[in-house]
Amino acid sequence: QVQLVESGGGLVQPGGSLRLSCVTSENQFTKYTMGWYRQAPGKQRELVARITSSYISNYADSVRGRFTISRDNAKNMIFLQMNSLKPEDTALYYCNSAPAAVWSWGQGTHVTVSS
Repeated sequence: QVQLVESGGGLVQPGGSLRLSCVTSENQFTKYTMGWYRQAPGKQRELVARITSSYISNYADSVRGRFTISRDNAKNMIFLQMNSLKPEDTALYYCNSAPAAVWSWGQGTHVTVSS
C-alpha cells in the first residue's frame, strides 16, 4: 500500500511563507502527475496545484502567483512553496496523485495563517 507523508506546516502570519514536503512510497512515482490538495474547516477538499512527470505545473486561481509546486523524482517527493500567505489559506494540506487521487490519504499537514 502506497504511503504518503506530508510535513512542513505550521502557524504563520499573513504575508509569510511556508514550504511543504511530501514523500511517497510509490516506486513508480515518476509516472504520476502529483498534486497538493487542501481542506479548510467546513469545506470540501480541493486541488490547489499539480505537476506532471515532465514538470509542467498548474494552479488553482486562488493560489496562482503565490504558490509554487515542484518535485524531486529521485527522492519520490513533491514540494509546495507558499508565499504571501493569507488567512484563507488556512487548511489541512495533503498530497496525492492528480487530478484523481488514487491512493489512500495521508495525515496531512496543518497550515494556519493568523496574526
